[in-house]
Amino acid sequence: MSQKLRAGILGGTGMVGQRFIALLENHPWFEVTTIAASPRSAGKRYEEAVGGRWKMDTPMPEAVKDLVVMNVNDVEAVASQVDFVFSAVDMSKDEIKAIEEAYAKTETPVVSNNSAHRWTPDVPMVVPEINPEHMKVIDFQKKRLGTTRGFVAVKPNCSIQSYAPVLTAWKEFEPYEVVATTYQAISGAGKTFQDWPEMEGNIIPYIGGEEEKSEKEPLRIWGEIKDGVIVPAQSPVITCQCIRVPVLNGHTAAVFVKFKKNPTKEQLIEKLRSFKGAPQELELPSAPKHFIQYLEEDNRPQVTEDVNYENGMGITVGRLREDTVYDWKFVGLSHNTVRGAAGGAVLCAELLKAQGYITEK
Repeated sequence: MSQKLRAGILGGTGMVGQRFIALLENHPWFEVTTIAASPRSAGKRYEEAVGGRWKMDTPMPEAVKDLVVMNVNDVEAVASQVDFVFSAVDMSKDEIKAIEEAYAKTETPVVSNNSAHRWTPDVPMVVPEINPEHMKVIDFQKKRLGTTRGFVAVKPNCSIQSYAPVLTAWKEFEPYEVVATTYQAISGAGKTFQDWPEMEGNIIPYIGGEEEKSEKEPLRIWGEIKDGVIVPAQSPVITCQCIRVPVLNGHTAAVFVKFKKNPTKEQLIEKLRSFKGAPQELELPSAPKHFIQYLEEDNRPQVTEDVNYENGMGITVGRLREDTVYDWKFVGLSHNTVRGAAGGAVLCAELLKAQGYITEK
């Protein structure tokens, strides 16, 4: 395309907002033209507003340093300057719901990293390789909002990325009972070790709201559209524990699965390695060429070795073996702020553009 679509970042000064900005540098389809944040950041140059809080490994892109941060609450003003927005605002759930719908009603598509709209019945919650067809519910949402091009779409929680795609790849073997324990990085809380020194050498066996999300969100992703809303699947039943561990980036999951059918190890591995979806078929810019890799070594996946597989957009699986109580068990790893947050949302936006939902205003 000759002209890039103008993207705005709502909540652009926070960690996920920064990740959006880093990922969108030199993006072939999208250009960050507008950054909005809280009133205290509004009116400042982006570099000044972030100050010493830039948390990415790569330097702040030159193209955004001099952008003047807008007030995220000035919805009409922000919306007038963009074709669509990514949302990473840090507000209460009710405030997020309200402001994302307010942007949608200005005929501005909203692709959100937030959890506020994940259970709004006509808002698609999408992992593009798994349920791209759920974007069709947008047509019903537009009728509710009274819009022609404005809508809200969301990506799911970061914790499920390391096992929900795996279970999807194994769907034909009918997994029906799953036990998962996730070991989650501190960047999932928007922190670094500098911000959260008490996490060094420590584990916290509680992450607020995470277990419910980890158990329920995969079922919504595997659901179907009926009467203009997404109806979650009933199976498999998932029970989960979520633990915060002293790792900067990368969520690991230890998972046990029961199947109605009786797959072999070779069949399970082949399904992982060959699994692909719409992003691969459409060759979307951020799509991993191979979504899931399986490693044979007993000591993999490891965060230090594997978290950046496919630029952080792929998933790594290892230690697949038969279990004495369940049928099979495995360990999965995903990058929580790339595939699990901003990168997953960018891929959703690319899918929405390919499907014709995001266009030039």
